[in-house]
Amino acid sequence: MGQRVKGRVLADGVADGVALVLGEPLSLWGGVDPATGQIIDVRHPQHGTSVAGRVLVMRAVRGSSSSSSVLAETVRAGCAPAAILLGEPDLILAVGAAVAEELYGVRVPVLHLPLVDVDAIPADAAVSVHEGGEVTIT
Repeated sequence: MGQRVKGRVLADGVADGVALVLGEPLSLWGGVDPATGQIIDVRHPQHGTSVAGRVLVMRAVRGSSSSSSVLAETVRAGCAPAAILLGEPDLILAVGAAVAEELYGVRVPVLHLPLVDVDAIPADAAVSVHEGGEVTIT
């Protein structure tokens, strides 16, 4: 059945995808191409990797208030992450998820999980996010 954890909901929704566990914080603004979903920050260890359809797992983000618009634009372009799981809460990404839902009718769940749970998610694990913040990892 897999491991189950409970997160604090920043933006609710349902999603399934393969975990993309980032080794370092990432700012979506200047770090992700909103037209393709590729990580374009050349200093990031996962440079060139696509976030499209993946469950993005990060201990923290490298903040920018413009990350909300980049998240919404990835939704518009069809290359958004399926969900975002964070070890530190980021309300900017939650705003982006809310805007994307309002404008495009697509929900990108954003959850805050305890760091111990974030660190326990293996790269490329199958992750299911359920309404109310429950996460299943297999």
